[in-house]
Amino acid sequence: MGSVSPYDTKEGKRYRALYRRPDGSQGQKRGFLTKKAAQTYLASVETAKARGEYVNPSDARITVDELGQEWLSNRRSDLKPSTFRSIDSAWRIHVQPAWGRRSVGGIRHSEVQSWLSALARTHSATTVLRVHGVLASILDVAVRDRRITHHPARAMKLPKKERGARAYLTHSQVGLLASAARYPVLVNTLGYTGLRWGEATGLRVKHVSFERRRLFVEENAVLVNAHIHVGSPKTGRSRSVPFPAFLAEGLREACRDKRADDLVFGEGYRHMRLPQSQDGWFAAAVKRAKTADPTFPTISPHDLRHTAASLAISAGANVKAVQRMLGHASAAMTLDTYADLFDDDLDRVSDALDQARHSSNVANPLPRRPSRMTKAPELPRNHADFGGFQSGGDGGI
Repeated sequence: MGSVSPYDTKEGKRYRALYRRPDGSQGQKRGFLTKKAAQTYLASVETAKARGEYVNPSDARITVDELGQEWLSNRRSDLKPSTFRSIDSAWRIHVQPAWGRRSVGGIRHSEVQSWLSALARTHSATTVLRVHGVLASILDVAVRDRRITHHPARAMKLPKKERGARAYLTHSQVGLLASAARYPVLVNTLGYTGLRWGEATGLRVKHVSFERRRLFVEENAVLVNAHIHVGSPKTGRSRSVPFPAFLAEGLREACRDKRADDLVFGEGYRHMRLPQSQDGWFAAAVKRAKTADPTFPTISPHDLRHTAASLAISAGANVKAVQRMLGHASAAMTLDTYADLFDDDLDRVSDALDQARHSSNVANPLPRRPSRMTKAPELPRNHADFGGFQSGGDGGI
């Protein structure tokens, strides 16, 4: 146990609490106005030690900047370059300027909430959620290191991301876009396989199986800070994606005269870059398609991934097949992402049940049970006819 002792100051008598930390070193806290307050604090220290929840007050003085730099350094090795870039940007632009000089022990839940609410008035929900995630993750480290006992950035009121309406192309619209594009085979591949841009442009000749009509997604080429970074697919796992037979001819032409390690799309040795959204070849193809079809929506290359999901579902693919094709982590994720596309399944289910009933040999309805109000038939007087049961009784019926 610790001890409490008084000492004199210009303002009068004060009390200090002396105690032993879990590592055996001596700790103290000064400035208590009453002996009882010092004893109460001492009791809380002993309770925290017994529960393994003791936090050294000096450990809580470390700044967010110190912990943040270490956290970022650790994340660099296990995040894809594109993901690391986004969190590094959120750290440098938003978190570090606001919280870098603050000690983790001095941050309060209410001020974090006020900061996030103010940020939400001027920035998108995506930005606010990402910024909050960075600060909260850094403070997670402080909690795990027992620098603070409570997490001041959790249980926040955060804005919700509102998903805009997606544009799904029809078969004829995909064909129209492909015919208007500089790279029609790439457009059809995106629209009928659901590959991400980096996955499609990372395909190599050896990743295409014409016998099985499969594309093996092994690499993902992402543009980060004007440089192409080649790594594993987004989920970290390779997958096999089927392609329709009509795509085989175009893919064969794209692979012609190329070596196994050459890229399918482009010259073969350099990854194609995502076209400019305003004046790139894809935007030009969309404009030409709009000229031919005024109802053609304004889309980006990534919208062709959504189109592939829509066309697969409308063709009767189940959610597990769509999940595997798109490379989602789970079928639940596919349902959450494309819930609107599966709404029509409810109508098809009810229609199918109705048709199945009418086409089956439905048995004649069973006769109704006698109503309780219906008068029961009179029993014969000779109860021997009923195996010895007494008339008027219902115990054996």
